Amino acid sequence: MKLLSLISGGIDSPVAAYLMMQKDCEIVFVHFYNFTHARQAVKSKVEQLVKILTKYQKGQACKLSMVPFAEIQQQIIGIIPAKYRMIIYRRLMFTIAEKILEQEKAFGFVTGDNVGQVASQTLTNLTVIYKAAKKPMVTPLLGFDKQEIVDLAKKIGTYETSILPYSDCCSFLIAKHPETRAKLEMIEKLESLLDIPKLVQLGMGKAEIKISN
Repeated sequence: MKLLSLISGGIDSPVAAYLMMQKDCEIVFVHFYNFTHARQAVKSKVEQLVKILTKYQKGQACKLSMVPFAEIQQQIIGIIPAKYRMIIYRRLMFTIAEKILEQEKAFGFVTGDNVGQVASQTLTNLTVIYKAAKKPMVTPLLGFDKQEIVDLAKKIGTYETSILPYSDCCSFLIAKHPETRAKLEMIEKLESLLDIPKLVQLGMGKAEIKISN
């Protein structure tokens, strides 16, 4: 079974991808980047994480789609209140990633989400975020504690790369205290102020594909 992993550059998402590789899933990757700082360092970091994970793919190369998100975020920031931006960032990522998933003929998504770790990862918010996509979500780390994830990252060799500094799209220009109990109706009302098809096309039109052997 093929799954699409949204790999962030942090500790969790590479571990989630590894766990599903261990279940004989073929993983393809997508990374959304905002190169406002340290452009090459961020790009190299994500490519290195995918390269490390390739050895667990049982001889298959790993495909990585790099999707620019900075211009999309600027449009969101101009319209959406800071309190809700993280949720809308992530929903739009899934909307764009689902187009890649369909091209890859993948079954669903695998994410590194872990309940309560950050504001967007309350069960309420995750439910709202996941409703942006039509395909199934596989969340192998949902009930893990952080130390379990760190231990696995060290075991598989991704930890030292994951902790290198990088610019995380989801935390770009958000409120100090983001919404933790988002309501779908409110989020959809805010999204109606955006030209979602145009933003999706903006991301897809500039995506780059990398192959890691």
